[in-house]
Amino acid sequence: MDRRHLYFLLFLLCTIQAAIGQQRSFSIKGVVKDASSGQPIPFANVVVWNTTQGAVTDSTGLFEISGISPGSYRLQSSFLGYKPFVTAEFRLANKDIFFPIELEEASQNLQEVSVVASPFRKTAESPLGLRVIGFKEIEKSAGGNRDISRVVQTFPGVASTAAFRNDLMVRGGGPSENRFFLDGVEIPNINHFSTQGASGGPVGIINPDFIREVNFYSAAFPASKGNTLSSVLDFKLQDGNKEKFSLRGVLGASDIGVSANGPLGKKTTYQVSVRRSYLQFLFDMIGLPFLPTFTDAQFKIKHSFNPKNELTVLGLGAIDDMKLNTGMKDMSEKNQYILSYLPVVKQKTYTLGAVYKHYAGKNLYSVIISRSQTNNKNIKYKDNDESKEENLSLNYRSDEIENKFRTENTFRLPFIQLNVGGNIEYAQYTNDTYQKQFTSIPRTIVYQTDLGIWKWGIYATAIYESYNERFTTSLGVRADANNYSSDMNNLLDQLSPRLSLSYRLSDPLYINANIGRYYELPPYTTLGFKDNEGNYVNRTNHLSYIRSDQAGLGLEYRPTSYLKFTAEGFYKHYDRYPMSILDSIPLASKGTDYGVLGNEAVSSTATGRAYGLEIMGRWYNYKGLTFIASYTLVRSEFKDGRNMDTYLPSAWDNKHLFTFSGTYSLPKNWDVGAKFRIVGGAPYTPYDVEKSSYVEAWDANNGLYYDYSRFNSERLKPFTQLDIRIDKTFYFKKIMLGAYIDIQNILNSKYKEQDVYIKTGKIINPEAPIYEQRYELRPIERLTGTLLPSIGVMIEL
Repeated sequence: MDRRHLYFLLFLLCTIQAAIGQQRSFSIKGVVKDASSGQPIPFANVVVWNTTQGAVTDSTGLFEISGISPGSYRLQSSFLGYKPFVTAEFRLANKDIFFPIELEEASQNLQEVSVVASPFRKTAESPLGLRVIGFKEIEKSAGGNRDISRVVQTFPGVASTAAFRNDLMVRGGGPSENRFFLDGVEIPNINHFSTQGASGGPVGIINPDFIREVNFYSAAFPASKGNTLSSVLDFKLQDGNKEKFSLRGVLGASDIGVSANGPLGKKTTYQVSVRRSYLQFLFDMIGLPFLPTFTDAQFKIKHSFNPKNELTVLGLGAIDDMKLNTGMKDMSEKNQYILSYLPVVKQKTYTLGAVYKHYAGKNLYSVIISRSQTNNKNIKYKDNDESKEENLSLNYRSDEIENKFRTENTFRLPFIQLNVGGNIEYAQYTNDTYQKQFTSIPRTIVYQTDLGIWKWGIYATAIYESYNERFTTSLGVRADANNYSSDMNNLLDQLSPRLSLSYRLSDPLYINANIGRYYELPPYTTLGFKDNEGNYVNRTNHLSYIRSDQAGLGLEYRPTSYLKFTAEGFYKHYDRYPMSILDSIPLASKGTDYGVLGNEAVSSTATGRAYGLEIMGRWYNYKGLTFIASYTLVRSEFKDGRNMDTYLPSAWDNKHLFTFSGTYSLPKNWDVGAKFRIVGGAPYTPYDVEKSSYVEAWDANNGLYYDYSRFNSERLKPFTQLDIRIDKTFYFKKIMLGAYIDIQNILNSKYKEQDVYIKTGKIINPEAPIYEQRYELRPIERLTGTLLPSIGVMIEL
């Protein structure tokens, strides 16, 4: 897109604005309920946050606030004996909406204690490392393309890469250490074309139109959410509009989609969406050598049987197909190199789940069931020439199927809240692998896997709040096991205690702390790996759960209800991390490229550590301004298999991370936003050019080999990037029309990646025996960084 297109769009937006008449006003309706019992709360106060417009609930807990102009709002609710609460941000477009509010019972009568409602949330379980992300931050974040992973990358402790990927490296941890939940249902990944065994990909699966808010945990993980070492993303989805049908269409930077929501009778609501990408055209336009195409669909149905019983059914699915752009007219050497090693990727994934909740007095009983499947195919031919079968170097096909059942009960006692639960799961992993490898001689790995695993776990949490809510503490414990081997089948071997504390030093100042032990099961690709004789090598190698002991200490200062500052120090110690037997490096330093992570022989012998300091200031949507500024000092280090006495930097040891991201709402429904980030240079391992030049070696790997004797001995330079965005929203009588211009890397900053080598096709010693023949290799410089403008249009009926 050139400047003429941008100027034309701005002119068009201004012209439409001039043609609009007076806006209509609408009503915000809803119900206020007790969070534990589900019972309606009569005569509760409900106001639009930071305004004087409000209402009082009637005897059935219902309320209606009339005369509200279209826009983005929050509600604030309070009632004697309950904690005041500020809701997630929501959009009032072109019709009335229904918004439920749940209030938590306070530890004492709040007439005696002054508590100011705030959009910033902190739980007793997670006083550290919890950030709540609202829909507006996702919708209007500069450079975010309405993708939650890119929004999360603006928060402290989260590293990002200069590539077009959504990998999450949190507090020095790897991209395989994250877990994701949709309304309590665990999903295997949140990205299209995800790296199997990790979590990254180029674009998100979850439709942002469904999201009400996201709880992002970078520490102090709740005991109910296990199998994670670095982060949890807990998505809270909107309910369908209880009042009227709504239809929304989106033409975004990478996809086109349509979604609908509304009532299905008096007690049932629904949401449904379908999206189709045109990312392949964007990648072709900017000269990338791979062309991804994806389709995804999502739905949610919620039925309230009565005030005490409700059922939510949801689903999420995606089909991904990535082809290689071998027909590029201007084939740069950089793209030649990428095409030489990148496989053709085809993926299919889905999750179906149901959540039943029963409110019984002070108890909340929940049952969650789900089924997920991920099908992954990676195929690679030498020189991408499929005409000869002997050119096949990789044919990888796998299926991961998970069936999960979880039940938990939350109940309140005076000053104490208890949560207990358990889960049982059955997973099936199948794999059919043909892969050429080269160590000192060429070899071929051929095996089939059909692995079934039963997993089980139990957990409990006790939360205490002092009578004046000055002091809160949470003590939790979790234990997990499975029948993969005797190294994993004892719950006591994976006992995971955790303790959180928070103390209010003065009204605006808190000190918070957390300490805990966490476990994560290695990926199925590692559990199911076999040698050519059909043996589960890693079972023989005593593969075990990965263990991480973590501690954090922080200060939180809230001078107002919309502004807070935090400083948090953290330390993470890793033990039993899988160590690659072939490369003698931990899997923790792999996983940010397309393909598969962990499909190899390992031993649970790697140790590591990550530690640092996070400083953040956050201003939340007051007088039109929302921003977050954060700085992170982080070190991430592991010991490799060659030197077990010395810590070496991991691939995520960026040292310094700085991000500023903000939006400002102008009159007439204009919004402007910007994001600026500085990411410290990541370490890298030099290539073994001599080994790579062997014909048999290059042809087996379709590329270069690292010299792991110099593991992460070099470091790239830092990179910077500035993104900007302009939004305009029009509210007609029955239609909402939104449009935006988003420009990533507006300064056209260049980032120098590790130099690589490409083969010229010439064998420098053709007369030598085949095992001595070498390709001629030529070094090439790699610079990334492209000014990338895009536009988007949203229509809601």
